[in-house]
Amino acid sequence: MAGVTLDTGALIAAGRDDRRFWVWWKWLTLKGLVASVPSPVVAEAWRGPRDARVAIVLGGCREVPLDGTASRRTGELCARAGTADVVDAFVVRSAADHKEDVLTSDPGGLRALAAHAPGVGRIRTLDDLGPR
Repeated sequence: MAGVTLDTGALIAAGRDDRRFWVWWKWLTLKGLVASVPSPVVAEAWRGPRDARVAIVLGGCREVPLDGTASRRTGELCARAGTADVVDAFVVRSAADHKEDVLTSDPGGLRALAAHAPGVGRIRTLDDLGPR
């Protein structure tokens, strides 16, 4: 797997102690790779400091901020793809900028957006990671 950007579904899987996610996370960290996580994804998934599993993952990630330039580029991607889902669009925009794959639990909308964002790697699901 190339570098990877995490979508909200990946963080939720971590929080729910999904074995597929944690086996993959161990592999990723043993390889010395650092996942990206867009700030809006953090906002969707984070529910407080008691969310220890999500905190562990976030502690090992590079958070990608949604600044003014990124906001405009994300809005342009929404327009090209015909969607209003800003979080998914920023996930794809960020992955394209870093030439990364995306790990998600819901690939449909992300794949449609990726068709308008050259540079995105594969849109991968938790099912791609192995047995539960």
